[in-house]
Amino acid sequence: MSSSIKFSLVLFFACSLFLQGTLGEIICEELPTNVCSFSIASSGKRCLLENYAGKDGKVKYQCRTSDVVVERMAEHIETDECVSACGVDRNAVGISSDAFFEPPFAAKLCSPACYQNCPNIIDLYFNLAAGEGVYLPSLCETQRSNPRRAMIELLSNGAAPGPVAPQSAENLVADAPASAPSPF
Repeated sequence: MSSSIKFSLVLFFACSLFLQGTLGEIICEELPTNVCSFSIASSGKRCLLENYAGKDGKVKYQCRTSDVVVERMAEHIETDECVSACGVDRNAVGISSDAFFEPPFAAKLCSPACYQNCPNIIDLYFNLAAGEGVYLPSLCETQRSNPRRAMIELLSNGAAPGPVAPQSAENLVADAPASAPSPF
């Protein structure tokens, strides 16, 4: 084998390794906004969708890396099936524990299709519930057997829906769903 062929093979192999490493890495700031929410970067940190006012005064959206590290999970973009099964909105800016007080949301989150198949979303809401003093597995157990009782228990645990803020223009922008541009 000639030295130029050997050099070409070595160069090809080195380039293949380089490309494989760069193509597989998930960086939140490089994700399209329509897959940002419920994604986890290669660093293990959650991605979050933020909005800001563009130079033209219109609301723009961007994907950012949060400070929240997800244990035992990295390089994950949530599937559309899980987003649908769990009843979450990939285009919403921010996340709130108020969703637990909406019976349709709690039913979808606790459904077997979500609870047993979507560990990323369950982990996120498990931590959110814990912050409110609620143990998500117990809430879901009760939700599946007696949904009305689940809401009563949720309220009696000291968790309560947050106050309703007046709907100023600023609040409407912060809660507005992002448009979902095509990644292609």
